[in-house]
Amino acid sequence: MVCSRFFNARLMAALAALPLLGLGLPSQAATADPALVHARQVLAKGLLFDGHNDLPWAIRADKTALGAVAAYDLRTHAPGQTDIPRLRAGGVSAQFWSVYIPGEQANGKFARTELEQIAIAREMIRTHSDVFTLASTAADVRKAHRAGKIPGMLGIEGGHAIENSLPLLRAYYDLGVRYMTLTHNVHLDWADSAAMVPPHVHGLTPFGEDVVREMNRLGMVVDLAHTAPETMAAALKVTQSPVIFSHAGARGVCSVPRNVPDDILQQLPQNGGVVMVTFVAGFVDCEVAKVMQPAMMRQNIAMRAAQTDEERAAARAEFNSVKMPVTTIAKVADHIDYIRRVAGVHNIGIGGDFDGNDAWPEGLSDVSMYPNLFAELIRRGWSDADLQLLAGGNVMRVLEENERTAKRLATLPAPGLSETKP
Repeated sequence: MVCSRFFNARLMAALAALPLLGLGLPSQAATADPALVHARQVLAKGLLFDGHNDLPWAIRADKTALGAVAAYDLRTHAPGQTDIPRLRAGGVSAQFWSVYIPGEQANGKFARTELEQIAIAREMIRTHSDVFTLASTAADVRKAHRAGKIPGMLGIEGGHAIENSLPLLRAYYDLGVRYMTLTHNVHLDWADSAAMVPPHVHGLTPFGEDVVREMNRLGMVVDLAHTAPETMAAALKVTQSPVIFSHAGARGVCSVPRNVPDDILQQLPQNGGVVMVTFVAGFVDCEVAKVMQPAMMRQNIAMRAAQTDEERAAARAEFNSVKMPVTTIAKVADHIDYIRRVAGVHNIGIGGDFDGNDAWPEGLSDVSMYPNLFAELIRRGWSDADLQLLAGGNVMRVLEENERTAKRLATLPAPGLSETKP
């Protein structure tokens, strides 16, 4: 187990040449693969910043832990796809921890559930403070990385969490939230989701535009994963800062609602935004999507009808029980290559979505396996410089540009209470 607080680049480079056994990675024979050795060296020298990991919800949903961080032991092989040894083995340098809450919950207590998830995430970071730290700025990320820690920022998944309140959005920012996905799997009063048809507001309402403007003023990154294309286009017209898609793919490779269409990809160079490519099998492989998309639709309907946590858990369990076709790392690399061709190498990143799903490509099924993907890209001719942009350079630029926009807008007054429906 390699989890020392002083775990530095030199030690990582030395370990790159050694077999990593028992962590879901290839064994000794495969470790001799020059591309895999090279991939580990690239990750040891740079900064791998993943855009989306649902570990806080995994801790909440675990039948033993039930939200208690201490009962979900991250220092050993945890029940899900993420723990400290595997993060270290995968070369993860920084992480956006998703503080996801279901938009389908009938009681509408979104703020309460969101605050609980933020509390779980912050407790996770505090409990393992020798490994994790909460970062507020890009400079915090770099400083923590140099110290051998894994800095984390929080990302809200779904604007239902703000309950149509800009002051609540500001409160979340003060608690460490540095991006918000405008929608998840349900339409909002002010924004359309990719998961529901027909459209509700055809993009963003004036209030939705105000949400984007307030995020710009705060320095909170606008995340367009899960949104409908009309919402993506509307947000790109309003935002003064680069956006991200924290976990998404390309529709030009696999045409599923969650992926980004070409006309939006073509706008990203001007905006400076980044698509952080997901590993979820049903979004990257069309054959898997043929099975996964109907199952996901059934799950979404069941989630909207559910009245209790138990019913929501049953809907997720039914979805997870569906047997998916096998897919490969090459499919993920195909999305990365495609987005590079359409948008550019400065507009791509990594957003695995671990602990948010159970259907993964072979060899890319937990956080220890990032080197396998980078090895595939090395075999395709990617340079070290471009791999560093993909791994974390591009998303760090997005953070820094959002911070500069916030400084420029700092003199604008904060909006008042918004109690009316948008």
